Amino acid sequence: MSAYLFVHFKEKRTPDGEQVYFGISKDGFNWESVNDGNPVLWSYEGDKGVRDFTITRTKDNKFVIMATDLSLAYGMPYKYENSWTKVSNEGSKCLVMWKSDDLIHWSNQTMVKLGDENYGCLWAPDIIYDSKNKDYIVHWSSSHSDNNFGPKGIFYSRTKDFNTFSAPKLLYRRDNEGPVIDSAMYEEDGIFYLFVKSEANPSRVILLKSDNATGPFERITAFDESMKDLEEGLYEAPTAFKTSDGKWCLMLDFYGCGAEGQGYIPFLSNDISTGIFTRADNEFSFPYGFKHGTVLTITDSEYERLSNYHKPVSER
Repeated sequence: MSAYLFVHFKEKRTPDGEQVYFGISKDGFNWESVNDGNPVLWSYEGDKGVRDFTITRTKDNKFVIMATDLSLAYGMPYKYENSWTKVSNEGSKCLVMWKSDDLIHWSNQTMVKLGDENYGCLWAPDIIYDSKNKDYIVHWSSSHSDNNFGPKGIFYSRTKDFNTFSAPKLLYRRDNEGPVIDSAMYEEDGIFYLFVKSEANPSRVILLKSDNATGPFERITAFDESMKDLEEGLYEAPTAFKTSDGKWCLMLDFYGCGAEGQGYIPFLSNDISTGIFTRADNEFSFPYGFKHGTVLTITDSEYERLSNYHKPVSER
């Protein structure tokens, strides 16, 4: 496989921004839009908007997209009364899901209810295959009643088929140090690496590792050192992938500017186990501001199908 798909949304103040967009690249460095920069999928259920995407290729070569069920364009001024606290505590207890055999034709939208009254909004799902347990782990961030809806933590559920899911459990939380959100996990040489955004102490992305996909996790302090020059409180939504030359590329979503100017900043590492990443802005280009998504390695033929994909804007 030698090409890449970036599933993401656009931070716009209109409902079309919080929908499913695709970007593609032959090298992981230079990106182009799919479908003339228009949404590939629209959310018609729940909050009628989707954010914070993850995509995975299953072991039987199917594709699954999951996302946060939230539309700030629709809901923030009305349903949530312009309150992030109301969004966090009263938002959707579902994640949104689509399935596909070919990245072109997608199932109807499914609302996957993984939370109950003990959970706040379910944010920013990520999927990883647990090679040791032979199933998939869906993990996300949420507040919870067990700490009086205090600092958010990362929760997870297991599934073998994306039809039935286990009862959620806590994956990682730092109750005494601040909330964590935006988890992204990767396996390399039998070790599981977990990126999360810490919202305090420090207010930046941190990196952890474990021998098991469900922890316990220990922090990689060398990563903190390599990120020390980044201004706190301006980067979130980590996503990572391996480039064709074996390096790891970490993308961090920069939100320290106007909404439609937001987008990802790349960092490169020769070896994820070292935790050392170097900023590499000049090596990357994007057609517009990509917002909170996930990169998937795809084949050349999948790249060609997506590059030729066009759907009328009015087509559901």
